[in-house]
Amino acid sequence: MRATQARFTVTAGALIFNDAGEVLLFKHRFRAGSGWGIPGGFLERGEQPEEALRRELREEAGLEVGQVEIFASRTFHKPRQVEILFRCRASAEVKPLTVEVERAEWFSTRSLPAGLPPDQRLLIERATAYGANGRD
Repeated sequence: MRATQARFTVTAGALIFNDAGEVLLFKHRFRAGSGWGIPGGFLERGEQPEEALRRELREEAGLEVGQVEIFASRTFHKPRQVEILFRCRASAEVKPLTVEVERAEWFSTRSLPAGLPPDQRLLIERATAYGANGRD
């Protein structure tokens, strides 16, 4: 089976909004480009995507989220990866708890940080529109 089936990694990411409609972004020290991006991480063996997301958020920022729902999924060819994205709510102040995360900040969806990857900007726009259409 291993000889004929491609190997890939699976990650869980989050579009996390607060009551003011701001989105939470992390500035990762080891992320290419500006470092800014949506929070998330790799699934561990036997872990469900939502469990992985909650674990990553607790480890990286001590954050607990609510109203967790699957928002989208996507695949990447390089690296060979499947990403499962969730839309969530949180209202707590956040602070980085690991060396991986340099900063964690809430941003207005109209003033996202420079260097945020275009695909993640688009995901934030879609998630914002999704909530505005009464699905919150």
